[in-house]
Amino acid sequence: MRLALFQPDIPQNVGACIRLAACFGVELHVIEPVGFQFDDRAMKRAALDYGPLGHMTRHSDWDAFQRDRAPGRLVLFTTKGATSLSNFVFEPDDVLLFGRETVGAPDYVHAAADARVFIPIRKETRSL
Repeated sequence: MRLALFQPDIPQNVGACIRLAACFGVELHVIEPVGFQFDDRAMKRAALDYGPLGHMTRHSDWDAFQRDRAPGRLVLFTTKGATSLSNFVFEPDDVLLFGRETVGAPDYVHAAADARVFIPIRKETRSL
């Protein structure tokens, strides 16, 4: 299983995903451009000292990510998902893809996804 972030905006979230990937032993893929400098202190602070424990690959854009990624289903997490997280059956080689925090993923990313999954949240909230 791999984790991928599409053009993330918030450095602290990337830092938290670096920790998550290191703790679970999964690869992290970051699809650029990002909304911050990669040497951002906030990202490093959120990652703690886990950076060297994980494997992060930066991709210059969506096309580079698609070209370089290993086989496996692309599972997009989106508020527009068709299947609830609790009802989805994951496979070992899935790529779990999360869109931008501010606007989600564009139509071409939705079109490329093999599955679109939503995480149930309260109705008065927009997204995680």
